[in-house]
Amino acid sequence: MRAKKNPSAALDRRRFLSVCSAAGAAGTLFPGVLWGMTQEAAKDAPKVTKEMIDEAASIAGVEIKDEYKEMMISELNDNAKGYQAIYDLKIPNKVAPAVQFNPVLPHFKINVPPKGPMRMSRVAARTVPKNLEDLAFASVRELAELVRTRKVSSTALTEMYLTRIKRYDPLLHFVITLTEDRAMAQAKEADRDIAAGKYRGPLHGLPWGAKDLLNVKGYRTTWGAAGFEEQKFDDDATVVQRLDKAGAVLVGKLTLGALAQGDLWFKERTRNPWRVSQGSSGSSAGSASATAAGCVAFAIGSETLGSISSPATRVGVTGLRPTFGRVPRTGAMALSWSMDKLGPLCRAVEDCALILDAIYGPDGHDITAEHPYPFTWNAALDIRKLKIGYLKSEFEREATVAADAKPDVRERILKNRAMNKAFEDAALDVLRKKLGVKLIEVELPKLPYSEMNVVLRAEAAAAFDDLTRSGRDKLLTGQQRFDWPNTFRVARFIPAVEYVQANRARTLAMEKAHELFQKVDVIVTPTTATQLRMTNLTGHPAVILPNGFLPADAPAPEGATAGGGPGTPVSLTFLGKLFGEAELLAVAKAYQDATDFHLKRPELEKALAELKK
Repeated sequence: MRAKKNPSAALDRRRFLSVCSAAGAAGTLFPGVLWGMTQEAAKDAPKVTKEMIDEAASIAGVEIKDEYKEMMISELNDNAKGYQAIYDLKIPNKVAPAVQFNPVLPHFKINVPPKGPMRMSRVAARTVPKNLEDLAFASVRELAELVRTRKVSSTALTEMYLTRIKRYDPLLHFVITLTEDRAMAQAKEADRDIAAGKYRGPLHGLPWGAKDLLNVKGYRTTWGAAGFEEQKFDDDATVVQRLDKAGAVLVGKLTLGALAQGDLWFKERTRNPWRVSQGSSGSSAGSASATAAGCVAFAIGSETLGSISSPATRVGVTGLRPTFGRVPRTGAMALSWSMDKLGPLCRAVEDCALILDAIYGPDGHDITAEHPYPFTWNAALDIRKLKIGYLKSEFEREATVAADAKPDVRERILKNRAMNKAFEDAALDVLRKKLGVKLIEVELPKLPYSEMNVVLRAEAAAAFDDLTRSGRDKLLTGQQRFDWPNTFRVARFIPAVEYVQANRARTLAMEKAHELFQKVDVIVTPTTATQLRMTNLTGHPAVILPNGFLPADAPAPEGATAGGGPGTPVSLTFLGKLFGEAELLAVAKAYQDATDFHLKRPELEKALAELKK
């Protein structure tokens, strides 16, 4: 409380935090304890004492001899002055560190064929329904053909989706800002160009939504966070520019959990169309929910550690998390410079391929996206020529139940695992028996992936350092132990040495993952935590798609943040080689074509009627 009333005290406290970090204070140390100790010292005494070094060293797990401590005290207090000079620069979120992550180590051989012509799937001729909303859940590929042949105008399609957004957003809370004027102008331009024979490709005239961490000139970019509600930027994100160039029509900026965490944003919690009492998960909450509800043709989301995978699973859409560095992040909020990725959320796998084709490649600004590897979509690729692996132990894993779990909790966990395993086993049967795939047993390298996530926490705390130091983190909606405000505060006590060590461990993970993908081209796996952590650290791409719906006797979830429950989707994940999205998407498409889970539709009208009562 003192820091809020006395600016000089706040300044000294910030210096103190930096000193503690330099002394090796670990993440479990609560800063107020040591800060209070300094207040007991004389006004002109050093901010750090030998006793403080002893306590910090104990927590950090190191031993420091007495003769070294006097030298350390002087250095620690001198260091604080330098830290303040960096604070005074007020570095904006868009400025990346000078040290960059590259998923391709020097000795990796990346075999990507030269760029070739796109080969899309064939679509059956379709008559235009009397009620245009019957097209709301059509795939990008289907809509593209209708617009290309001028059976449906972009203007009509845009008006239809805008109408649905206005109808269902009060139920699902997936939009932050409608871009209606911009959308209608783009749609009319698309119709004029297509009529004049200036067709730009399969996204031309199709309405889409942007996760609200992408800059759009003239509109606010809120990052889903209280305190940033009216934030604006004077440029368009690279992805927005590229979709504009492709002729796509931006209809709205969609929700994300505050600063890209979860589905709780500054006004509401974004909801799951299949179970509206349940959150849509996140952080690409609105992108997933709006797509699942048939309110956009497709959406763009982002992932650092599950922000495409988790909501795609929760609401039953198809998500592509591209290789790290495949899509430029210029004009997107930074959370973790070495882990953030942008990718599409769609209703079908091929849609993801068509969107990736429009947004990938260097832009001359995002230094992590300067990779030369092309992407060529071939919907007719014969997947039987590929080596496809499966994580056997993940498919066979047992439910994890705490020893002290109550009987009802134990029963719920066991029942959920049994139901999910049935879907997973069925998926392997489809691949083997229906698609003729000879699956190869593989296993993930055994490394401490959870512990490596100190990288994400440290980078995120740096990205929002001023938010923590200024105390404005109190404005964020989530204030629980697992929410960003607490995570950022704790991360200030991650020793720099441990951050570097985690990155060195990450290099080992990259080596092991590369070895794994020398054996196979694509891996199928349940959507579980271990592979999610590993591949987000190593930068490998993934496709997440719906793989069934839980039966009526499925255990009901506890609270809005929990997943599962009767009638809700489950998912399956396919992993690919670095920059191997063409093969990855081809395998995922073959599987999706052999099932029909992505064709199911949520019953929104029933839920809407309940809301209006």
